[in-house]
Amino acid sequence: MSLMQKHAVFERNSIVLLIGILIVVAIGGLVEIVPLFYLKSTIETVTGMRPYSPLELAGRNIFIREGCYLCHSQMIRPMRDEIERYGHFSLAAESQYDHPFQWGSKRTGPDLARVGGKYSDDWHVAHLTDPRSVVPASVMPPYAFLKDAPLKADRIGEDMKTLRLEGVPYTDEDIANASADLKAQVSPDGVADNLLARYPKAVVRDFDGNPNKLSEMDALIAYLQMLGTLVDFSTYDDKANLR
Repeated sequence: MSLMQKHAVFERNSIVLLIGILIVVAIGGLVEIVPLFYLKSTIETVTGMRPYSPLELAGRNIFIREGCYLCHSQMIRPMRDEIERYGHFSLAAESQYDHPFQWGSKRTGPDLARVGGKYSDDWHVAHLTDPRSVVPASVMPPYAFLKDAPLKADRIGEDMKTLRLEGVPYTDEDIANASADLKAQVSPDGVADNLLARYPKAVVRDFDGNPNKLSEMDALIAYLQMLGTLVDFSTYDDKANLR
């Protein structure tokens, strides 16, 4: 019997074809899934990663609320053109505290995985207020209202409790001091030692240019300014991973 004749059995009998598909899918699934049960963790441990500070978390909530992920991804792929444009490829550990993750599905705008520290706070304020004032070809809508909107973060502690249920290692102390830490991060003249002890490398300063008001723009810029800044990528070899 020729190969074509053997294959005809599947083409003429839908039940046999369906059973064959299920068998192939089952084998493929087992090959992908079974090895995971023998791994202690599917995410490598990376020095420097920490949960978001309360202000960064509030900014991330605004980022999601405004749908920024629809145009800006946060995942740099291990290919030469991506690395040369955006920086080191993304590590799984960088998203371990993201619920939901912000990898995105398209890039109408640039990837933001390494945007932290790339631009000044003034640049971000101008960009959010009038995107075309700094990027003439931008199609991004303005978000000037964020500077006038007071940050309503009285429930940030509850957000942290919920994230702890998802596996984010917020402690009782972190949650109890959430409101104080949030305000301390935008008060450069205040005492931020406790904040920095809980959230190393947190940027402490007024972000939107108005120290008399804690705005949603403060929170969003604080979030953007920390993206990609926690890990020391000089310890990784980019060239060995280029494609």
